[in-house]
Amino acid sequence: MTSTALPATDEAGANRTGTFTTDLPARLDRLPWGRFHTLLVMALGITWLLDGLEVTLAGSVAGALRDSPSLHLSTAQIGLAGGAYIAGAVLGALYFGWLTDRLGRRKLFFITLFLYVGATAATAFAWNPATFILFRFLTGAGIGGEYTAINSTIQEFTPARFRGRVDLGINGTFWVGAALGAAGSIVLLDPDWVGGDLGWRLCFGIGAVLGLLILLMRLWVPESPRWLLIHGQPDEAQRIVEAIEARFCEEGHTLEPLHGTPPLRLHARDHTPLGEIFHSLFVVHRQRALVGLTLLTAQAFFYNAIFFTYALVLADFYDVPSSHVGWYVLPFALGNFCGPLLLGHLFDVIGRKVMISSTYILSGVLLTLSGYLFQQGLLDATTQTIAWMVIFFFASAAASSAYLTVSETFPLEIRALAIAVFYAFGTGLGGIVGPLLFGALIESHQRDYVFVGYLIGAALMVLAGVVQAIWGVAAERKSLESVARPLSQADDDYPHGALATS
Repeated sequence: MTSTALPATDEAGANRTGTFTTDLPARLDRLPWGRFHTLLVMALGITWLLDGLEVTLAGSVAGALRDSPSLHLSTAQIGLAGGAYIAGAVLGALYFGWLTDRLGRRKLFFITLFLYVGATAATAFAWNPATFILFRFLTGAGIGGEYTAINSTIQEFTPARFRGRVDLGINGTFWVGAALGAAGSIVLLDPDWVGGDLGWRLCFGIGAVLGLLILLMRLWVPESPRWLLIHGQPDEAQRIVEAIEARFCEEGHTLEPLHGTPPLRLHARDHTPLGEIFHSLFVVHRQRALVGLTLLTAQAFFYNAIFFTYALVLADFYDVPSSHVGWYVLPFALGNFCGPLLLGHLFDVIGRKVMISSTYILSGVLLTLSGYLFQQGLLDATTQTIAWMVIFFFASAAASSAYLTVSETFPLEIRALAIAVFYAFGTGLGGIVGPLLFGALIESHQRDYVFVGYLIGAALMVLAGVVQAIWGVAAERKSLESVARPLSQADDDYPHGALATS
């Protein structure tokens, strides 16, 4: 079957430019896993590696930033820099998310990567606290924009039956970046190697070099056929899908026939009006909006509060030198990476509702237990790291599933902006408040105060797990179009109400 353009039909406010039928989404979903998908994941999914690198460096060099003769940041200023990074990510996600839905996935994942490379390189040359905080803000803006463009692209290319494990596995690469950042800080902050003011500057140069390599890896990635379809370019979308199918056939794969999957009939449009966007997000899909906001807020507070300040905990409560912090991050990163990797397939097999809710609730319970041990002074630096490894084995899978939820449960036309909106709200509520609160709590040098912060994070995770268990969407092994009906879908294509609009 092929995509066929039909005469144009105009409707007020939607800027429709034509109506056509297509089976291209079903053809993408029926593909087996192949070299194309692996290369796509490597070229695009590496965004999470960059974020992990940035967040780890911010934590690992915290002590060096306090000792820097040019910056001499206070603990509160380090927390402010972490908040600036998150604020940049929030605003970048919103702005670039809107552009991603309007201008295309491919253009934006190049623009946002250029911004990231330039800003993180500039961070290495910061000359006072104000410039350091500004460049961290711009770095965050690049990463926030990457999240929206990359999440939507990967979702739209990945076959439905692999979507959960792929998304979680990609998010898990955050911790490969964390390990790289930790290893880099071990060498570059060591006074026997580099150390001093030059050491932390070279740490931020790692991200800029990696970003330039990623630019080259992305040159071959095509535009999303699903995006092209709704923007009135079915011929170009068909050309891309046929090229992908030809690659699979050349590699010896046999493509299964489409088993009675009806073609979609879509109204092409050049953009989606803002009124329709907000009506879809907060009226038609208000229940899904509540779930997505709760999941992202909880994990953002949980992660950013702890991970932006873990170096301060190790330094202030366990007397770990800043040059040795990286050694404690490596096992911590390993636990975080293994969680999504080993648990990811269960999100496709057992299902979203059970796995997401259980990982959230378990993470909250474990943080409460370890927080109590910390308060009682029963942990040392090693056992504290082991406790974090166990907690974040589950929390990493939970946090990754939050991004999976918001990227697959909203219509195609607003997918990138939906990711941006809930990432922005969730991260703004949890990710900015978390580092600032924990920075202040740690500066008090009182274990009781820090324990209160841990209890807040744990309570948010348990609450999010309960919300998911009650109102979450069972999206496993379903096409994106069946999980969330496209806004441009013709009204008579689903006469039996097959598409939920919770």
